Amino acid sequence: MSNEFRRGLEQRHVMMLSFGGVIGTGLFLSTGYTLQQAGPIGMVISYIVGALLVYIVMKCLGALAVKHPDVGGFHTYANIYIHPSVGHVVAWSYWLCWTIAIGSEVTAGGILFQKWFPDFPVWLFSLIFIVIIIAVNMTSSRIYGEAEFWLSLIKVLAIIAFMLIGLLILFNVLPSSLEPVTAGEQLFDVPNGLFGIFITMLAVNYAFSGTELIAIAAGETKNPEHVIPKTIRATVWRLALLFIGTIVIMVLLLPTDQASLLESPFVSILDSVGIPYAGDMMNFIILTALLSAANSGLYAASRMLWSLAEQDNILPVAKKLSKNSMPVNATVISLVGALLSLLSSVIAPTTVYLVLVSVAGFAVVVVWMSICLSRINQLKKTGVANRSSYILPVTGFTLCLVSCIGVLFDPNQRLATLIGLPFCIIVGLIHYYVKYRKGREIHEAAR
Repeated sequence: MSNEFRRGLEQRHVMMLSFGGVIGTGLFLSTGYTLQQAGPIGMVISYIVGALLVYIVMKCLGALAVKHPDVGGFHTYANIYIHPSVGHVVAWSYWLCWTIAIGSEVTAGGILFQKWFPDFPVWLFSLIFIVIIIAVNMTSSRIYGEAEFWLSLIKVLAIIAFMLIGLLILFNVLPSSLEPVTAGEQLFDVPNGLFGIFITMLAVNYAFSGTELIAIAAGETKNPEHVIPKTIRATVWRLALLFIGTIVIMVLLLPTDQASLLESPFVSILDSVGIPYAGDMMNFIILTALLSAANSGLYAASRMLWSLAEQDNILPVAKKLSKNSMPVNATVISLVGALLSLLSSVIAPTTVYLVLVSVAGFAVVVVWMSICLSRINQLKKTGVANRSSYILPVTGFTLCLVSCIGVLFDPNQRLATLIGLPFCIIVGLIHYYVKYRKGREIHEAAR
């Protein structure tokens, strides 16, 4: 694949780009839903399993990205190691994931903004959000990387501050209107049994989605062979520490019956502290985090669409790069999902948000499954006979499959599979028919 992108990103840019994609609504807002469904201990287990899955996927991704440091990496891996039609499905699934994610981020931002201005329309805030991320994404890759570095750094520091404040509340150093959840019957309460944990895995996977952005950025990174593996290792353990530490403090401070999808658990907890405007400050930081996540989402979607245009000649207009080597047309086209979010925020901002998160979660799990399967086939292709080498990718593929099945038992998220699975099948069949069957017929006729 020809690569006309400039390699302007450094390790700190790539790491914070990944953080930018991961730390968004999945952690700041939809954790309320996960706590309601799985209960305190169930939520902790869900996030530990999610962190394990991310570790596995990233190990597979690292081996693939070093060998093929291209823009739109998973598209390439699936093309080479599975089948070009599967690669086509992966590319469109990932594009769908992030265009929907942009929609969920800006919609969530509008919902949180109403904490200060209840009469301010969600769609108007979403529009302001979109204008800002367009401006950032039209610059050079280095300027984009710097903007995302500082935006991501703000929310990482905010999470650390939240954990410190949470510890101070737990040890009675800070006064709070919340009573720490210490009773065994509360901590080990699983409202919906084992299925409660089972059905939340897709939401948890969505919360961790974005780590794979490292592979997307490989094509614009200096010295990717050295930087990518190092960045993956550093990113995974930091994210696991931030996420699991935050979740543990959250379940110890916020009773299950007080968790809500309409307000961030972070804000609920900080509002209980006697620090003036603590909840408002966290609400502002979360809005910054959502801007960062939407920014990363548009980056990922535009690069994947550019990769599709470059390799499969889908929407050739999306191949155009600006004088700063930025995919201008692919960026504009990828805003379709964000613009649709404006419509969803007018119709039903709270119910549509969960559907958006679930569909995006399904799409990213499809991508993770393809990464694991690509790694399995890469090992086979290179003649690796040691069975232990296959344990991680097989385990990762299985966990992803389980999470897809799990949502069928949750009426709130079932629509994700009912939309996502037919989408994947239709896209794959169309590509197979057009590229292979039609291609063979034309070839045979020519002979």
